[in-house]
Amino acid sequence: MFGAHLAEPADFEGWRRQARVLAQREIPPGDIVWHVGDEPMALFVDQPVNHLACDPLFRLNVPREFLDLAEQVVCHRDPERFGLLYRLLLRLKREPDLLKVATDPDVHRLNTMARAVRRDLHKMTAFVRFRQVRDNAEGEVFVAWFEPEHFIVRRVSSFFVNRFSSMRWSILTPLASLHWDGTALQIAEGAAKRDSPDDDAMEDYWRTYYANIFNPARLKIKAMKAEMPEKYWRNLPEAELIAPLIAGASQRMSAMVKAAPTSPSIRHARQQSRQAELIGGTAGIPSDWVQAATAARSCARCDLCRDATQTVFGKGPLDAAVMFVGEQPGDQEDLAGEPFIGPAGQIFNKAIAQAGLERDRAYITNAVKHFKFTVRGKRRIHQSPNAGEIKACRFWLGLEREFVRPRLIVAMGATALTSLLGKATSISSLRGQITSLDDGTPMIATVHPSYLLRLPDEAEREKETARFVADLNSAKGILSALLDPE
Repeated sequence: MFGAHLAEPADFEGWRRQARVLAQREIPPGDIVWHVGDEPMALFVDQPVNHLACDPLFRLNVPREFLDLAEQVVCHRDPERFGLLYRLLLRLKREPDLLKVATDPDVHRLNTMARAVRRDLHKMTAFVRFRQVRDNAEGEVFVAWFEPEHFIVRRVSSFFVNRFSSMRWSILTPLASLHWDGTALQIAEGAAKRDSPDDDAMEDYWRTYYANIFNPARLKIKAMKAEMPEKYWRNLPEAELIAPLIAGASQRMSAMVKAAPTSPSIRHARQQSRQAELIGGTAGIPSDWVQAATAARSCARCDLCRDATQTVFGKGPLDAAVMFVGEQPGDQEDLAGEPFIGPAGQIFNKAIAQAGLERDRAYITNAVKHFKFTVRGKRRIHQSPNAGEIKACRFWLGLEREFVRPRLIVAMGATALTSLLGKATSISSLRGQITSLDDGTPMIATVHPSYLLRLPDEAEREKETARFVADLNSAKGILSALLDPE
């Protein structure tokens, strides 16, 4: 029997290194005992894998998708996760297309476990609530309590470091704890619920805010409990208001129906009139996607319409779950009238295929609908749109978001990010995290595919391309969690 020792419950690199040694020797899965941390070695184990060397020339090629799934599955609490991954690793050597067989029991179990981990990651990022515990010479200190189902604390740590980098905080969980002092992150042993604070002064303000934004007309109890299961309520300050707000929803909605409608202000009427003039129509704001796409053809909201060949509106199913927002059309898109068909579009197509996403099921558009360029000889050279042009085109992107209503938006490039957030923001400050837009739609940010084309160094280009594909993989995981909350 072979004994494979892992440093901690989600030790992916340790599993990967030892699985490589075992796979080189074709050791059957049944002859391996995986144990973690201080767990005692099983009886009859006579070959510690850590003592075996691996031939440096040995090559073990597996799909990138498997490695991404394995990184997630090692975080699962199932004690057989390491054995399952190793068994699949051996099978992939003989069956390279195994992961495409969704009905295979091992593949089905792998995907189910990965979904559970992604869902747990999403819940932790959504339902952690910090409470202020004291003031000291170094500033405020905040503590949060969360009970994850799986070993996700280390994996999710970067999200909180990036999101709350200016705070000093701790997140306590039964499995492990995170401590951030504003400079360095420490991962410590798990804690008990009694170690976390129960309340702070700001929570009264938060409960007041939550009660005032509660809309009884949009209440869907089943959907709410699917997204925010009751087990998380005890850690949320607003949770104590949920039951009474639900109980009074029907009465409040009846009062809203009986109340007289509010007449639009004169300013609102003037704005609608200006919008109609700017889009070259007289019927006001378009009421559906077809009207919007038609009206956009004669858009004169900025000067870009004078030199561009045509407006390039978004394309894709109007019930798409994910919307990709690029920066602006390029030369080929301007001539064809379709987004992402040029060189950057080819990189985009390859990347989403590697990430397991389908272009035909996504809505693809740009923040700016006209090609901005300068002429050099016979070539039209791309120029970045300015703040005014981005602002002018937010009207069209807003309509696309309203009519498509995607569950997730992927912003590609700084122009897309500026348009979606309404202010200039760097990609690096938001990359790798989920941002909620003004209507509550989750968004993730990544680079534009054209950025990869401009990198002169091949090694750097390969590295950044892999990172771009990883961002799209993250989008797929987030989307799966949103579409399959259970």
